[in-house]
Amino acid sequence: MRWSVLDAPLDSSGRGRGEHRAPAALRAAGLLGRVGAADAGTVDALITDPTRDPETGVVGVDRVRNAGRAIAARITALVGAGRHPLVLGGDCAILPGILQGLPAGFDLWFLDAHLDFEDGRSSPTGEAADMDLSIVTDHGPAGVLDREGPLVDPDQVHVLGHRPLDPARSDGREAARIDPAVRLVPATRLRGADATTEGRQLAVGTTPAWLHLDLDVLDPLVLPAVSYPEPGGLDWADLTALARPLVGSGRLLGMSVTDFNADEDPDGRHAERIAQVLADLLAD
Repeated sequence: MRWSVLDAPLDSSGRGRGEHRAPAALRAAGLLGRVGAADAGTVDALITDPTRDPETGVVGVDRVRNAGRAIAARITALVGAGRHPLVLGGDCAILPGILQGLPAGFDLWFLDAHLDFEDGRSSPTGEAADMDLSIVTDHGPAGVLDREGPLVDPDQVHVLGHRPLDPARSDGREAARIDPAVRLVPATRLRGADATTEGRQLAVGTTPAWLHLDLDVLDPLVLPAVSYPEPGGLDWADLTALARPLVGSGRLLGMSVTDFNADEDPDGRHAERIAQVLADLLAD
């Protein structure tokens, strides 16, 4: 596979958190050389204003929209040239831009601790990273995308590794809102051999697919350097067992990696581990 690394340092909080330094940290850990990837450069995706738009409820909505357009253009060009984009976020707000740039008709393999199915009213933060899955399935706030309708059919979305919502921390509305066609496989069903089985089952077929990895799918005991850690996640072995069949399926259009907070990794050891795991999965 001919991988091309594209940096999309979008931190949708607009507060300058460490996600927007993640691409540089992973490059410094030698990711491109380890994977054998080409350098596709950087997309202008910075958001520097934490103001929440009163109409959409989204922080920095104009910048989110513009960043999405820029990401989409680069994805279209790379895929059209026969490359496989490896997009380094930033946070999950890069996903709508990526999917806008793909040819129609694909599966989405979405590895995340969270459902990301808030909208502009329900999100406690207003961050587009709370809403990316709702946006791409046409359940999010209007006006974030340049076109109407879903970017991916909900019945082609597989959410893998989320944590069931804790009633003590949530009223459960997000789970109730999620489109029932979306397939949910919680982290509790992706331990050990179950992760391998799930990966192999998903890998069957011929439909192209995009693999989205939010690193908070991992347990904070193995990767604490994320912005919204959730206990009960996967370990590195589970993640590798799940992802290896997906990468080897021959169906993959590309992959995105998000939510590494480089500010929480002062000595670079977590960036080193992420780069090594990605190289083990992706290197020719």
